[in-house]
Amino acid sequence: MPSIIVKGMSCNHCRMSVTKALEAIPGITGVDVDLLGGKATYEETAPVDPAVVKKAIEAIGFEVAG
Repeated sequence: MPSIIVKGMSCNHCRMSVTKALEAIPGITGVDVDLLGGKATYEETAPVDPAVVKKAIEAIGFEVAG
């Protein structure tokens, strides 16, 4: 299961925003965002370019580490 480190999340609203942004990407399902750990994991039904994931997270105002 792919995962990314998301910086800047501080509340449940942040967690839901990241979840919605990832779920909007074709090929991504089963999103789980760990607010305390700053990590989002997801399943892919088709290969998804990590750059697309990073761009979606950054577009809603968060930073992707790594």
